[in-house]
Amino acid sequence: MPPAARSDNTQRTRNAGCMIRIDFEKMGGLIPAVIQDAENGEVLMVAFMDEKTLNLTLESGRTWFFSRSRNKYWMKGEESGNTQEVVEVLTDCDADTVVIKVRQNGPAACHTGNRSCFFVRWENGTWVEHSHPLFDPAQVYKK
Repeated sequence: MPPAARSDNTQRTRNAGCMIRIDFEKMGGLIPAVIQDAENGEVLMVAFMDEKTLNLTLESGRTWFFSRSRNKYWMKGEESGNTQEVVEVLTDCDADTVVIKVRQNGPAACHTGNRSCFFVRWENGTWVEHSHPLFDPAQVYKK
């Protein structure tokens, strides 16, 4: 589990005279991050961030996340080279989720090799893959 959220959260901005704070405490230190192609609006992936990875993302201009399954921090593209350049960061009205609009560098955002992680569609009572991998994950990740 990521380190506990600090109560002096540094993610603040002025909006009509009020302070907005990202609420990391609601989900135990994590917030969902929806990653969207800045050019065409396609949802590329959803991952989780804690305060540290949101700060890294804002400071570096590249997307950083916290992996719940691997219990570690990671930058998108650190293994594949398919990095994401941050164009815009938004939060929702509850300040517990972010949308990050990016320029996808490289053909795919998904570790499966597909452009988007959302490549399976419900059609006529069954799940159907509607895209094909743009790279071979076994070659890229050497696993």
